[in-house]
Parts: sequence; structure tokens; C-alpha cells
Amino acid sequence: MNLANWISIFRIILIPFFVSTIVYYSPEKDYLRYISLVIFSAAVISDGIDGYIARIYRLQTRLGSFLDPMADKLLLSASFITMAVTPEIPSAIRLPLWIAILVISRDIILALGSLLIHVLTGDLKITPSFLGKLTTVFQMFTIICILLQLPFSFLIWDIAAFFTIASGFDYIYKGSKLLSNAGIK
Repeated sequence: MNLANWISIFRIILIPFFVSTIVYYSPEKDYLRYISLVIFSAAVISDGIDGYIARIYRLQTRLGSFLDPMADKLLLSASFITMAVTPEIPSAIRLPLWIAILVISRDIILALGSLLIHVLTGDLKITPSFLGKLTTVFQMFTIICILLQLPFSFLIWDIAAFFTIASGFDYIYKGSKLLSNAGIK
């Protein structure tokens, strides 16, 4: 277990703290929104740090190639669900439920597709695509905009939704091509 992997685990550990601050948020306890912003920002920053450390110090491992995207998926799925269903978040900036469903559905489809590829081919190398990275950035930015209660949050979550769909189709296409190249029909 190396430093980059420990940082990914740290990001996973932050999730219940983030969710708790949002669940217990109310306008009377507005400080919780700022605490959740700090926690989420720490998770976002740690995502960049663990990737940087893994690349610079050549600490890229099979475990890390699984742990890092899993930490992102867990953080973002928990965040999107929480930001969509917490009634105390002002309705003008509350995340629409359909976006949370879209994000989670894509992640489930990708996880099941990855499992299928692994079972059928005996191998799976997880490499994020440019669209996938862009999706993650806009999804993270969506949560930050909502926590900051920015009036243009809806524009950011629409962009995140677009990239979520586009990257989902891109990964499905690449997975299908991988199976086809392996002779699996």
C-alpha cells in the first residue's frame, strides 16, 4: 500500500462526514454548508494529489487503478444523491433528482460493464478517458457550485449531465470494441 492509495482511502473516509453535514444542514445551521464545502474540497484536492503522486513517483499500481476511480464514484454518487434529496437545500439550487439518477446509472452501467469485460476476458485495464475526466471535473464543480449557492448552478449541472451521457456512451463503445477484439460476441 503506497501513499497515493492511502490518499484515495482518505477520500472514501471523507464521504460519510460530507453526507452528514448536508443531511443535518438547515438555513439556521448555515455553517454546515461551509463545513461540507471544506470536506468536499479536501476530497477534490486529494483526488488531484493522489494522481500527481502516483505519476511523479511512479506509484501506479493495480490497486490504485481500482481505488482511485472507485473513490471518485463513491464520493460523487453520495454527493449527487444527498444534494438531490436534502429538502433544506434551497429549491432554486437543489440538484434535480434526474441528474443524480443519471450519474448513478452511468456509474452502475460502467461498473457492470467492467465486471463483464473482466469475467469474459480475464483482464481489465482501467484507463480513464478524456471525456471521463471532464465528466468528473464538471460533476465535482456542480457540487461546489451548489454548496456555494451560485445562481448559475443549473448551467453547470446541465454541462455535467451532457458529459455524463457522452462519456457513458464513449465507455460503452470502447468496452464493446474491446470485447469484439477479444473475439467475444
